[in-house]
Amino acid sequence: MAEDKAGFDIAQLVAANYQAVYRYAYRLCGSVADAEDLTQKVFLTAQGNMGQLRNIDSSRSWLFTILRNCFLRDRQRQRPIIESNLSFNIDHISFEAPKDKEIEPEQLQAALDEIPELSRLILVMFYFEERSYREIAQQLDLPLGTVMSRLARAKDRLRTKLFSSNPPSRKRHPRLTLQGRRDI
Repeated sequence: MAEDKAGFDIAQLVAANYQAVYRYAYRLCGSVADAEDLTQKVFLTAQGNMGQLRNIDSSRSWLFTILRNCFLRDRQRQRPIIESNLSFNIDHISFEAPKDKEIEPEQLQAALDEIPELSRLILVMFYFEERSYREIAQQLDLPLGTVMSRLARAKDRLRTKLFSSNPPSRKRHPRLTLQGRRDI
């Protein structure tokens, strides 16, 4: 991908990034039809703004930013994002997850769908885009503490949904990781 901008067209951009953009869109939306629509919207937007892409090597990150902005814009038009003030008791948030339990993609998506949209977005940015807390806070224009607490709540909700057959214990669970990402 180290080509100059003039020699890089939308067809090459789609070929190189379609699957990653679609997977990210699916994790955010939770449905095939919405993910396909969002992916198409991302590449249409990218086509109209190819002049803004300064470095071909950062095209994936640029497309993810477009995707995230399209997702948020669409969701705000549909309904406002409401995040309630939940009590946060650190003694009851974690439990041991079975180490040998395989998580099916459909089960993961169903659990993600039950997490509030803004928290799901933060969770997906952290694991899928591998963004730091600070980068997420800057991208979403949120305080760093808000990002950290929403991410902690989202991970707890995800653990609860995925491993609810086990009763919670008072021991802290090593942080849930997706796609091999080490949690900070």
